[in-house]
Amino acid sequence: MKKPVSIRKFLNRENVAGYVFILPFIIGFLAFMFFPLVTSLFLSFTKYNILSTPIFIGLDNFKRMFTQDSVFVQSLGVTFLYAFVSVPLRLVMALAIALLFQRTTRATSVYRAVFYLPSIMGGSIAVAILWRQMFASDGTFNSILNAVGIPCHVSWLGDANTAIWILILMAVWQFGSAMLIFIAGLKQIPVSLYEAATVDGSGKVRQFFKITLPMLTPVIFFNLIQQIIQGFMAFTQSYIVTQGGPMNSTLFYAVYMYQRAFKFYEMGYGSALAWLLLILVGIVTLILFKTSDKWVYRASEEG
Repeated sequence: MKKPVSIRKFLNRENVAGYVFILPFIIGFLAFMFFPLVTSLFLSFTKYNILSTPIFIGLDNFKRMFTQDSVFVQSLGVTFLYAFVSVPLRLVMALAIALLFQRTTRATSVYRAVFYLPSIMGGSIAVAILWRQMFASDGTFNSILNAVGIPCHVSWLGDANTAIWILILMAVWQFGSAMLIFIAGLKQIPVSLYEAATVDGSGKVRQFFKITLPMLTPVIFFNLIQQIIQGFMAFTQSYIVTQGGPMNSTLFYAVYMYQRAFKFYEMGYGSALAWLLLILVGIVTLILFKTSDKWVYRASEEG
């Protein structure tokens, strides 16, 4: 007769199988996240042009940012403007469209797919080039204005006063992912709350501000975190559509970081810029989490 397998051997087999299954993730995490992260942290304290050996210079890269680099300050301001204007507008647009699709019909799934499509294509180079052509001096937008009797030959992306707003408009147009999350959140709100409010004589507007909006605050918070992070990391819109111009009015922080590291071969300075961005995103995220107790509804706390 065969001897029964001991519990220890059985558990060891289970552990080995588990390690084998998670090994691809561990290798990918170490190779593509952990080691590059540690390497960039080291390089942020060095002068490194990719071709030569890194030279340790301490905090000089960070001192240079705040005392010598005016373009860094400008790119940071442009990125903050882009993120803190485009994100609220995108969330408002996403919530408005989600409310329209709250009731399911035969065509609802088709409409959802149509509105979600810009979020899939919005980050592509082809769409960025198309957007650039639309708002050129002889582009589609000016052609429409001329057709309705409004003479216009402005190069919207060539004017420092309007270029950033075109990129913000492009960001607002890509509201599909947030819309789907809002739709999922709306479906979780108990119908009984609306029925009770209707019996009490509350109208649609009052129901929205007293029921829908408070119950959606966890979803709003999630979308806000996601969109703020994406806003700070925006790259394609600036790099392809305007290349940071005119006069650096659309130079996003990520584009400037890329230019320093890969165009001017200042990898050490680029790494310092990357770590500062990580710190800034972390601070903004921490502030949102710390203030969430004051406006995010949590059912467990109410119970």
